[in-house]
Amino acid sequence: MNTTTTQRSPTLIDNFQKYFRVEYASSVNQRNAAYHIRYRVYCEEFGYEPKAMFPDQLEHDEYDDDAFHCLITHRSDMPAGCVRLVPATDKPGSLPFEKYCGESIDQGIVDSLGLQRSSMCEISRLAVDGAFRRRSGEALTRFGEIEAMDCSQQEKRTFSLIAVAAFLSATALTEITRHTDVFAMMEPFLPRLLKRSGIFFQRVGKDVDYHGIRAPYFIRTQEAVESMRPDLRGLYEVIHAQIKEKHGAD
Repeated sequence: MNTTTTQRSPTLIDNFQKYFRVEYASSVNQRNAAYHIRYRVYCEEFGYEPKAMFPDQLEHDEYDDDAFHCLITHRSDMPAGCVRLVPATDKPGSLPFEKYCGESIDQGIVDSLGLQRSSMCEISRLAVDGAFRRRSGEALTRFGEIEAMDCSQQEKRTFSLIAVAAFLSATALTEITRHTDVFAMMEPFLPRLLKRSGIFFQRVGKDVDYHGIRAPYFIRTQEAVESMRPDLRGLYEVIHAQIKEKHGAD
């Protein structure tokens, strides 16, 4: 009797994990890798920060020492993306967007959310290295697919997930650290990208020109997790487990 073996199609989790790993960046080397991605993106490519301020080619600021960082690394050991979570303190203005983009915030909307500062945080410095972005059109967006590396088409299709995986990493950190009232200054396309993934941010202010045109957005961690597409929720759970294991060990 002939039998047929049905092979399972690779999932989003399979494809991403085949080419990338997500790490809680606790070591000096891991954090420096994240800072170097930021230097390449924010200083060299887009000129958001002056290169002369960072002769070591590591872009960092006063929020980094108290922030939680994640790093996404390609299978070649090349750092591909990064993100950080900045927890709020009792001091007003302790989040980057409060200090640098305060005029863009609709304080009435924020006050209506009834938040406690102990649960507030900001996701920021989400960056994808230029080697993993489409060269044509990179002046329009800091996220995209790769053209500059010798990779299969299947592998290239996973590269557009780097920014989403970075956001999932930061979301996992909000849950693990219990800073679940989440703000982010985002370029207009990123909320649209996340919306296609089932993640809906609330706009809480107006556009401001800060490292490009951005606006303040808000979401609660539980809402983000519960509304994710099922395949993305699976990837989130894998990333969450990896970060929690490392974060708990530190």
